[in-house]
Amino acid sequence: RQQLPVTSANKQKVLGKALSLIRFPLMTIEEFAAGPAQSGILSDREVVNLFLHFTVNPKPRVDYIDRPRCCLRGKECSINRFQQVESRWGYSGTSDRIRFTVNRRISIVGFGLYGSIHGPTDYQVNIQIIEYEKNQTLGQNDTGFSCDGTANTFRVMFKEPIEILPTVCYTACATLKGPDSHYGTKGLKKVIHESPTSSKTCFFFFSSPGNNNGTSIEDGQIPEIIFYT
Repeated sequence: RQQLPVTSANKQKVLGKALSLIRFPLMTIEEFAAGPAQSGILSDREVVNLFLHFTVNPKPRVDYIDRPRCCLRGKECSINRFQQVESRWGYSGTSDRIRFTVNRRISIVGFGLYGSIHGPTDYQVNIQIIEYEKNQTLGQNDTGFSCDGTANTFRVMFKEPIEILPTVCYTACATLKGPDSHYGTKGLKKVIHESPTSSKTCFFFFSSPGNNNGTSIEDGQIPEIIFYT
């Protein structure tokens, strides 16, 4: 309508502030390469920075949101099921899994996972939530995360919130590809999250049958669940 030449600068000018709301960092590198990288919307420098964001560690700062879009009201909450952190948990392609139920309806948006014992590292990871009785995958994401070598947890998010219903059994699943990591121990069967603005949220954990890369109630991965009430 403005009869402007089709250039990267003019595309950015027309899009204005809307451009910064596009969540490029949440795409896979394949999605980004096939679409936005070739669209002419981004400058060459922005394209390079985003490719670096996907592939190197430490990651360069990018001016785009890296958290999933969420229409949920209220405040983000999280629980951690372990009381202590230890070293050396290995990965060979087998999924870490833990079953759980909750006493009220919530929406899970991601997990906190342990990272490398060897310093700053990138991991590839697939995360899933499965309704246990139906063996139905309710949500999954093939993504990655960067860690700094500490015993902290590192956020790995789903693309959309996943509704969790009370007293239904679910399986939290994470399949990591990367070096040995920290792991949690002295696990709790019951974890209560108390909020000043809402009632208590109680998580109950159960070991998942089969080979779960060693993860159980007592030890392992998937220490943290990130959710909204």
